[in-house]
Amino acid sequence: MVRIQFSNNGNTPFERLIGHNKDFLKKWNNLEETLWEGNSLDTELLEQVRRTMAFENGCEYCMVKGGKPDFDKSQMKISMAAAFAELFCKNHHSISEAHFDMLREYFSDREISELCVFITFVNASQKLGKTLNLTEEMQSNAVVKLKDIE
Repeated sequence: MVRIQFSNNGNTPFERLIGHNKDFLKKWNNLEETLWEGNSLDTELLEQVRRTMAFENGCEYCMVKGGKPDFDKSQMKISMAAAFAELFCKNHHSISEAHFDMLREYFSDREISELCVFITFVNASQKLGKTLNLTEEMQSNAVVKLKDIE
């Protein structure tokens, strides 16, 4: 059971939790759309980052939406982005200049900026979902069951 009542605003359980404030919901959704569609990074890279973070943040709702990350470790750009995202979730205080030096081997400054903004937004979304107890059963777009991936 979610920890607060669902609002009447929004199309998904996540949106209905944010929808208590219609302005928050509208702007949250606009930012999410911009991050996915107005980003210079490949959408497959972004999805693999999102999946990596879902498991690190423990958001069931997000975990079952796409399942575990699924990319070839030889895809260095995706691997680097996913590793950076995982570190961000675990302990953003530990991120050093050396981590940015590694990112610069594969990403431009614009891409690093966009990646960091995307990671921060997804981190906030997933931690909100986990905190408010969005569960597997509430994800209408699930492609996998938790019992099959843990």
